[in-house]
Amino acid sequence: MAKGFKKRIKQENTQNSGFGSRASGRFINKDGLPNVRRRGVNVLNSLSWYHTMLNLSSFRFITYLVVMYILINLVFALIYYLIGVEHLTGIDKSDPMNEFIDVFFFSSQTFTTVGYGRIAPVGFLASLIATFEAFLGLLTFAIATGLFYGRFSRPRAYLKFSDVAVIAPFQDASALMFRLAPYKNNALTDADVTLSTAIEINEGDNNLKTNFYRLETQLSKINTLALNWTVVHKIDENSPFYGFTGDDFKNINIEIIIHVRAFDEVFSNTVVQRSSYVSREIIYGAKFVPMYYPDNDKDSTVLDLDKINDYEKAEIPVFDNEKA
Repeated sequence: MAKGFKKRIKQENTQNSGFGSRASGRFINKDGLPNVRRRGVNVLNSLSWYHTMLNLSSFRFITYLVVMYILINLVFALIYYLIGVEHLTGIDKSDPMNEFIDVFFFSSQTFTTVGYGRIAPVGFLASLIATFEAFLGLLTFAIATGLFYGRFSRPRAYLKFSDVAVIAPFQDASALMFRLAPYKNNALTDADVTLSTAIEINEGDNNLKTNFYRLETQLSKINTLALNWTVVHKIDENSPFYGFTGDDFKNINIEIIIHVRAFDEVFSNTVVQRSSYVSREIIYGAKFVPMYYPDNDKDSTVLDLDKINDYEKAEIPVFDNEKA
């Protein structure tokens, strides 16, 4: 372990991380959500279904809606079929399959309150079930509409982070760098970034403890986030990484926790996005290559998001470990 780090761990570390000192594994997932599993509470109380549905990807959200729609109609179709198709007019009774298909589509028409009229309930029991299904359909579509609006209207940062962070030469030393860029046409201003790091240390007898440190950045705030932003933490004597070698970054459990906040002019609201990098995602001795360039007409700039992860090898200055 680097001598510089041995000196740094004796200094006061960041205590307000929210994760304590004995947590294990990755603290923040790549999607920005905490890597925490809760116990001692039942499933219904441990999840906010509204937040869960809002955070789903578009494909999974639509898939869940379609699957639930089909399942609900299958259940009601089975109920209509079990009470007897004679309680429904206009049913094709040529064979059981046609009967079930007809009651399924009658259920979907009732659930959506379309009601074409070819098939209709006869008697109290079928009418009661159809009335309840129509009521349930109104509630379900009201909830689905609210979820659609919530997903559509919720302000998001829409930032893409590089898959890796690099330790690159910087000025007369080295620096930890990663980059991010907006990937939609939303206008973000007054963007600021906050970095902290979690470093796991062994205090002896396999007593593992995680210390948290705040990382200073060369530029913590920019006026407009239009192109990519390479965030730089210089590794000097004030850095917890001072004196670290490539093997240290590889063998010590490290996590870089990122918190980006910006103002979305369209929604007039503040948006937040988080991410993190762990030891295996930190490349020692590399630097990013440019990812934007002028277009052919030289009258605008092209931001090539396919290049956000592109880097090349670079020599890192050798530290004097005795001074570290």
